[in-house]
Amino acid sequence: MKLDITPRAANLQYAIRDIVVIAKQYEKQTGEKPLYLNIGDPIAYDWKTPQFMVDALCKAAQDGWNGYSPSEGEPTLRKAAAEKEKRVNGIDVDPNRMIVTAGVSEGIQFLTGALIDNGSELLLPGPSYPPYISYVKFFGGKPVAYRTIEEDDWNPDTDDLRKKITDKSVAILVINPNNPTGSVYNEKTLKEIVDIAGEFGLPIISDEIYDQLTYDEKQISMVRIAGDVPVIGFNGVSKVYLAPGWRVGYTYFHDTNGELDPLYDAMMRQSRVRICLNTTAQIASIAALQSDGSHLIETMSRMRTRRDLIYKRLNEIDSISTKLPEAAFYIMPKIDLRGRWTNDTEFVKDVLKETGVVFVPGSGFGEEHGAGHFRSVFLPPPEMIDEAMNRLEGFMTKHR
Repeated sequence: MKLDITPRAANLQYAIRDIVVIAKQYEKQTGEKPLYLNIGDPIAYDWKTPQFMVDALCKAAQDGWNGYSPSEGEPTLRKAAAEKEKRVNGIDVDPNRMIVTAGVSEGIQFLTGALIDNGSELLLPGPSYPPYISYVKFFGGKPVAYRTIEEDDWNPDTDDLRKKITDKSVAILVINPNNPTGSVYNEKTLKEIVDIAGEFGLPIISDEIYDQLTYDEKQISMVRIAGDVPVIGFNGVSKVYLAPGWRVGYTYFHDTNGELDPLYDAMMRQSRVRICLNTTAQIASIAALQSDGSHLIETMSRMRTRRDLIYKRLNEIDSISTKLPEAAFYIMPKIDLRGRWTNDTEFVKDVLKETGVVFVPGSGFGEEHGAGHFRSVFLPPPEMIDEAMNRLEGFMTKHR
């Protein structure tokens, strides 16, 4: 039987998990388990979902929340999400114009499925979270990366953003706090992005899934400064509440004159096709969104220790340099390839094959602005980070 697979599916890529295929080959050939520093899943290391949330999940199942739920999400969860946005981020969002999704990733799929068509262009930060790039291409569009300035702590280059806008542009994406760079955008830059969006009549997509995982400077929610510029916001419980496997995210729509109503309708239609999100996890997530965030005190203290460790170690290694992340649990070091490797992908593959340490090629976050870098998480225990850095240092010394 001959199956003709569509190019849009056959060519899909997701660098963060694609590298695992090679890691599995390494494990099979050597019999040694790789050191995975590629994926932003705290539970894969020594982090635990807060016990009150685990209890809430068990209670939800025992209380009978095991059937279908509304396609847009349980009303009580949407209300809790709106209240959390007001309490934490100081913004007003309408729970009746909110869609609960399987993590932010499904929200990205619904959004691009509604906005992107042949030739459409989505303006996104370079480097950027890979699903935005992949889904834009999947639906026949073109991801257009605007530069973020590494020397300026990865803040966006708004002049470059302005230059990239065309009559095919459909929206401006902002990921703040940022994955993969760990940057927190300053208010001046955010206001400049709002001004540009307003000038060209473009909505802003604001991915704020790491909103409370900042170290010093707090994140500013885009809705707070957007004025009458429409904002589509993404958030959820995966990262801040240490529950990525629950797959509970939400999308809200903020405008002044109903400009986003057609987009809400188009995304709702997609949500109905997939029926609904896990009802039990939705009900349990209410406890997370209503919590006082006290679990974050220990979380951020432990995270800061690990961030400072990997930052110090990386900058001590020959041919590697990096900026200090201001949020989340990612770091995006720069590699001086010096002809020793063709590109960052070859570098990451060689590191894996020789040391068993798994990073993600920077070009997986954007071929132009991610090139010559790699992304690492600093979620593992300090001793695992040290071991990974020892192996990387030995590798770089060998290839000096």
